[in-house]
Amino acid sequence: MSMGTTLTRRGVLAGGLAFTFAFTAGEGAAAQADAGPLNAYVGIAPDGTITIQAPVPEMGQGTNTALPLIVAEELDADWEKVRIETAPVRAAYDSPVFRSQFVVASLSVRGYWMPLRMAGAQARRVLLDAVAARWGVPVEELTTEPSTVVHAASGRRMSYGEVASFARAPDTLPEITPAALKPVSAFRLVGRDVARFDVPAKARGQTLFAIDVRLPGMLHATVARSPGLGARPLSHNGAALLQRPGITHVLPLDQGVAIVGERVETVLAARRELTVQWSPGEGAAHDSEAALASYLEDVRDATKAGVQVVRTGEPEQALAGAARVHSAEFTSDYVYHGQMEPLTCVASVTEAGAEIWAGTQWPSLVRDEAARILGIPAERVTVHMLTMGGGFGRRAAIDYAVEAVQVARAVGRPVKVMATREDDMANAHVRPMTAHRIEVGLDAAGRITAWRHRLASDLVVPQLYGRARLEAQRGVDHIVTYHANVAHYDVPATLTQHLYREHGVRTAPWRGIGAGPNAFAVEAVVDDLARQSQTDPLAYRLALLRDARARAVVEAVGAMAEWNRPREGTHLGIGFAKLGLPQLGEALAATVAEVALDRASGTLRVLRLWCAADVGLAVQPRNAMRQIESSLLWGVSSALTERLTIREGAVQQSNFTDYEMLRAPETPEVQVRLVGGGEVPLPVAELGLGTVAPAISNAVMVATGRRLAAIPFTRERVRAALAG
Repeated sequence: MSMGTTLTRRGVLAGGLAFTFAFTAGEGAAAQADAGPLNAYVGIAPDGTITIQAPVPEMGQGTNTALPLIVAEELDADWEKVRIETAPVRAAYDSPVFRSQFVVASLSVRGYWMPLRMAGAQARRVLLDAVAARWGVPVEELTTEPSTVVHAASGRRMSYGEVASFARAPDTLPEITPAALKPVSAFRLVGRDVARFDVPAKARGQTLFAIDVRLPGMLHATVARSPGLGARPLSHNGAALLQRPGITHVLPLDQGVAIVGERVETVLAARRELTVQWSPGEGAAHDSEAALASYLEDVRDATKAGVQVVRTGEPEQALAGAARVHSAEFTSDYVYHGQMEPLTCVASVTEAGAEIWAGTQWPSLVRDEAARILGIPAERVTVHMLTMGGGFGRRAAIDYAVEAVQVARAVGRPVKVMATREDDMANAHVRPMTAHRIEVGLDAAGRITAWRHRLASDLVVPQLYGRARLEAQRGVDHIVTYHANVAHYDVPATLTQHLYREHGVRTAPWRGIGAGPNAFAVEAVVDDLARQSQTDPLAYRLALLRDARARAVVEAVGAMAEWNRPREGTHLGIGFAKLGLPQLGEALAATVAEVALDRASGTLRVLRLWCAADVGLAVQPRNAMRQIESSLLWGVSSALTERLTIREGAVQQSNFTDYEMLRAPETPEVQVRLVGGGEVPLPVAELGLGTVAPAISNAVMVATGRRLAAIPFTRERVRAALAG
């Protein structure tokens, strides 16, 4: 996508129906004007070029290849003739899962699966109807080959480009039923390794990120944000900074102070001199270590019931009647998103409306919030969905886009607002820290009779979706509590309770959401139970898992890792995790980690990871495996080093120098194998993460007989665990 194309493209939807009437001006106009739109997703030009709209922004997972590929499959398109565009922000492109254009929870492919198949099949039917009318034959006698309509009885053939020269979308588009879609066995694109659309441009440095956008007359800005929720700027030294050459404005915002100037270097230099006195915010006294200790007190105090998340059977009675109760406690710290591209947004506000350029996971919300701030209809706000240089849940929050709109309105010129790494980390939207207490009732034969998981943490749902959403879900924060159950294991009575406190800390979903800390706690306990029963942990899981798909991934990873082969100086541990929504299907994964431990220093090295994953129908198998590899490495990083702490309301880390992440020399060898299959794709990109921490902790247990129970497993914590 060139900058010129981005700036000149306009699309207007008619009446919310699945029609796109595209008109353009300037660069690229000729080609687009000839690409006849057949529905919101598909346009075909007389030269045979097929333009398919990708409905969500690309955030690095290859989504904007996978989604058009689904359309092309049902359209029966020649993939070599397909051109992919990022769609405008319009209701026609909303995800049926989120009712908006929103990239989160690895649900884009799963969520858009049926709508995109329908769109492709609908466009194909429009082509068939047009050819049937021209040739005077029943449409049932026509078939298609890649980008070609065929009438076998007469031997006639017509390319899609030829059809586009005379065909027009009818006033009422044909209805497509699921029965009219291709059988999966007939797929020729989905399920094959088609090269990603976005990689060549990235390799050539041509991909447009928000930080690359430059507009005529544009100013630069950065924002010093309040250290915690609710704090306001009371005073600042902006008057002095305005005396600096090139500084044009110092603007107080609701929760920050913006410095605006002609050049980014000037603005950043002024930012270093900015001092702000803040009002006390909700989190002014927050201390993360003290809060985590209070979380542990909460989960230990049985009189505090918390919100009931999951209940099956009668767990209290089963625990009371158990021959033996095994209990264990775990914690996890706050985690920063660590995206490489600084948070950046460009906004231009004029009397005609607003234009916004942002890499955002939630472009629909950016549009709607900008319209609300400016008091204009949403139709007068254009959001250009740019590629994200990492998101991982952070860019589901749109605070940086809101600030850009506010600043652009105030200064009356286009503005690029960019956060420094230090400001981004100081105002991090963190993965909540958690404390867990799991109690397992066992009968005289050692069989599990009850499982109670008490989880304490901050909340995410109110900050992401609003408090009404939490109330509508009976207080259940589905982001934090995901995977805090043992649904795949054969346990007759279970209870998950969530106890939460709010400290004025900004929170957000983080890659893998609750599966990171929750699967860690669950899988560590399963391993402990195996050891207590003197059963091999892998064999114990196979006996306990009631889900055939789950058993398949555990069996497969055991074979991959040669589980029973003796090692010299290293040890193996296993972890199991899931990802998805029960109503849409969940992907499953099991990982074995091979770990070496330096007892003196407490240094853990993860040498190898093997992962078997069932992701249903893999739209792009090789890309799915690469995404799982990525999530596994994120799992290693978050398990070993990533830790953000807060004292007196202020984040104590400032950059990657004191917020440690996995480095290249520490990267383990990784093998991923897809097992299972099916006719529906399941979530992929975050799947592996939840398996890693328990696999590492379980390997250390094999090596030392000591349990690492606090994520991350820093050297200090490892030494403390070994010291008992």
